[in-house]
Amino acid sequence: MTYAADRLLEEVAYVAYHFHWPREEILDLEHHERQGWVREIARINTRVNEGR
Repeated sequence: MTYAADRLLEEVAYVAYHFHWPREEILDLEHHERQGWVREIARINTRVNEGR
């Protein structure tokens, strides 16, 4: 099974934007690890936006 290229691009852009990691480093992450970082960034953003 392949991962949709557009979804991969979204994840890479999201992590790169928030953590300033280089594209190559993000692409080297395993799929589940990259998704974990995406979830963690979303959690951080939610907390910040809620003022916690």
